[in-house]
Amino acid sequence: MTKNSSVSPPMPTGMPSLDEILIQSNTMTWREKSLAGVSEKMLWRDESTGASIGLIKFSKGASIPKPHSHAANQFMFCLSGKYEYTSTGVTLVAGSFYCNPKGNVHGPTLAHEETVVVEIYDGPHYPTTPDWYTDERDAH
Repeated sequence: MTKNSSVSPPMPTGMPSLDEILIQSNTMTWREKSLAGVSEKMLWRDESTGASIGLIKFSKGASIPKPHSHAANQFMFCLSGKYEYTSTGVTLVAGSFYCNPKGNVHGPTLAHEETVVVEIYDGPHYPTTPDWYTDERDAH
């Protein structure tokens, strides 16, 4: 019988690091985006693929003003508030999970009250920076 070694086997070439991370998001400050009433706390990003996980806060009355699509699949879990896709009536409230497939045109949106969502992209956010953002960082 062989003894288990505490040394892990080498990772295959190109494999991402699997180091654990722990972030206390309640101690992070919100970064205001260039679209009024929208801010974020970026929790994780893979710079090589554009994939990301962030907290997004929409102030009451904030909106994404135009229909648009994403260059990757978008996933949102609503932690609090009420956020509507006005062209379809799809409305996120606390506990709602929303999945929007890559390339699907959706929006505009409206936050009926302050809303916080966990937003996950499995690749880059937009094919090109939307015209409602004046800061390139806001589209990633």
